[in-house]
Amino acid sequence: MNDAQLLRYSRHILLDELGDLGQQRLLDSHALVIGAGGLGCSAALFLAASGVGHITLVDHDEVDLTNLQRQIAHSTERIGQAKVVSAQQAMLALNPDIRVTALQQKADPALLDQLLPTAQVVLDCSDNFRTRHMLNKASVEHRVPLVSGAVIRLDGQLTTYDPRQPESPCYACVFPPDQAPEEVSCATMGVLAPLVGVIGSLQAAEALKLLTDLGSSLVGRLQMLDGRSLAWTEMRLRRQASCHVCGTDKRS
Repeated sequence: MNDAQLLRYSRHILLDELGDLGQQRLLDSHALVIGAGGLGCSAALFLAASGVGHITLVDHDEVDLTNLQRQIAHSTERIGQAKVVSAQQAMLALNPDIRVTALQQKADPALLDQLLPTAQVVLDCSDNFRTRHMLNKASVEHRVPLVSGAVIRLDGQLTTYDPRQPESPCYACVFPPDQAPEEVSCATMGVLAPLVGVIGSLQAAEALKLLTDLGSSLVGRLQMLDGRSLAWTEMRLRRQASCHVCGTDKRS
């Protein structure tokens, strides 16, 4: 690190659990963020500010006026612009020391097979069941830890799936695809703006921990936030041997 970087990241370097070696690991890392909406904006900004050296954003959508209530990387002036380009501008304005790759396209298996082998962590900031399962499958196949967040109305969820750990469940263990819930979105159900910031920033924190081996991850623990009372509930998760994605026969 040069003198400017030592100053920029000094509050990280002061942490005994991180230090200059941990910060260098972040600078050498590649994080993949799927979704540049409410969760993705918050997560990506903190990853950028924290000095993750390469961040790839994937989202097909464009900035809309209704996004600005919660998607804090975007601005009124960038309405109509690709979300990934808008977020890229905000991230580089915050930290020009990093590299941001903006991909304006829908995530599909071919793209994920191309991107995941180059990443050390992937953040699921998407908003639909299909994408979550597709990303989970790629995470398991490429053995890349997946930090999963979700928010709707006044409720948030956060956990980590790490296929490198034999006892870690995957998304399909917890939310089987054949038991898909009715799809809901904030466009029809609403969402309290700061809650996506809370969950998105915690996704970034979890990703930083994984990249630097700091503390313990959320593997096997689903954190649920009730925004009405700001109370957290934790549910223990177990890998399902019968899971068609990560079950015992898939791990051999």
